[in-house]
Amino acid sequence: MSKTIFSHLKSDIPSSIVVFFVALPLCLGIALASGAPLFSGLIAGIIGGIIVGGLSGSKIGVSGPAAGLAAIVLTAIGTLGGYENFLLAVVLGGIIQLLFGFLKAGIIGYYFPSSVIKGMLTGIGIIIILKQIPHFFGYDADPQGDFAFFQVDGENTFSEIFKTVNYIRPGSALIGIIGLSILLLWDKVLSKKSKIFQIIQGPLVAVAIGIIFYLVTKSNDALAITQSHLVSVPIPDDVSSFLGQFSFPNFGAIGNTEIWVVAFTIALVASLETLLCVEATDKLDPHKNVTPTNRELLAQGTGNFISGMIGGLPITQVIVRSSANIQSGARTKTSAIIHGFLLLISVILIPRLLNMIPLSVLAAILLIVGYKLAKPALFKKMYDLGWKQSIPFAVTVLGIIFIDLLYGIGLGLAVGIVVVLIKSYQNSHFLHKEGEDVDDGIIKMTLAEEVTFFNKGAILKELESLPENSKLELDVRKTRYLDNDIIEILEDFAFKAKERHIDIKLISERGIIENPPSYIQFFKLNSKSA
Repeated sequence: MSKTIFSHLKSDIPSSIVVFFVALPLCLGIALASGAPLFSGLIAGIIGGIIVGGLSGSKIGVSGPAAGLAAIVLTAIGTLGGYENFLLAVVLGGIIQLLFGFLKAGIIGYYFPSSVIKGMLTGIGIIIILKQIPHFFGYDADPQGDFAFFQVDGENTFSEIFKTVNYIRPGSALIGIIGLSILLLWDKVLSKKSKIFQIIQGPLVAVAIGIIFYLVTKSNDALAITQSHLVSVPIPDDVSSFLGQFSFPNFGAIGNTEIWVVAFTIALVASLETLLCVEATDKLDPHKNVTPTNRELLAQGTGNFISGMIGGLPITQVIVRSSANIQSGARTKTSAIIHGFLLLISVILIPRLLNMIPLSVLAAILLIVGYKLAKPALFKKMYDLGWKQSIPFAVTVLGIIFIDLLYGIGLGLAVGIVVVLIKSYQNSHFLHKEGEDVDDGIIKMTLAEEVTFFNKGAILKELESLPENSKLELDVRKTRYLDNDIIEILEDFAFKAKERHIDIKLISERGIIENPPSYIQFFKLNSKSA
């Protein structure tokens, strides 16, 4: 185990630093968007890195507080009568997730179409870009975790961007551009020149330059960056005030049914987000590692139990952190674990230094992450794959951009199911005609391997269109499952066929039967072929 965990430190340590700088503002922003104490977001980030990262079977996934749960948390804190009651729901949600893991519910994630997963990644990438544009130019006091289309201040994603034009802050915009230039230079040029530029990552340099810029320009009215556009980590005065930031669940409210409803909601949504993220990160992973999903649910359940016990927000595996981890070259779970320790150490030892980091520099880092998730080439690739892939992909992307993450995934999945039904309808049978004059020829119909009630309409339409005095060869040699609904259709058609003088030849693995008197009896006797 130690060999596996520590064998890629030269890749994992730089990656963990990048993930740390991505995770820090997101932890704080999601806590703010959730109406929870800021420190609760940091607790969730630390637990997600150290505990979940250690227990997870994922080599590149990173867990922490998720924007997708912010609306649920905000509502629950109000309806449950306080933050301590909400923490009890988080603890119970963790226990329910553990139960999901023991029941091997992790397989659910595999039932989401690839087009929806790719749409989720692309949609999140676009949302990251759109949401970071205001921060990049020094506008928008909304939390970093505000990923929904309609924001907490009444604005929406696009109106916020349009307003940015009138509120550009020169200092934030300048250091944002400098930071973005450093990142691009590092990624495209310097990292290929020398190993030193691979060890020292561009984001670390960009953040260091950002802090220096803030210190140098803080007395310059034109370029000074205001406090609202810097990282804001709680600063305790002493050990007791630091410990005072932790909250604990109110177990006296365990009989409250509303708490159990919220607990189940948290467990269900957090598990679904995690499983989708696992599926997505495994696709992004250049080394194609496969994450054991049931183990992931157990890890997430443990993390949520501990997070709730000490005052933290609910935890999921998060695509923003995970994709940043992958793009930075992480190879093992060590990167996620170290990022958790970096969060812990930094909030204890250097909170004042962290509070000098301009949000525009962090926005520049996230702009790169977003672009790599939503590359233009992917849109062309999905279009080239045809409508069965491109439509669910596009619906997922648009749903995520204009509503939110879960709605977008749900819409994409719904469209994907419709596509499957349409193709099932189309592929239920194959109709072949022989002879120039159909009245003198033989019409061959070959049923597919699986024929269900979804195919009733298509088969019924073809049978009804057969001309009188024709001959039908019905081939079921490839059919392994035939729904009783279809057998009933064939039974009814046999009666009509006699009236229309249509001869039927039924071909199965067991032989050929002319005008079978009973299809139900035939398929019972020939169950292996139908």
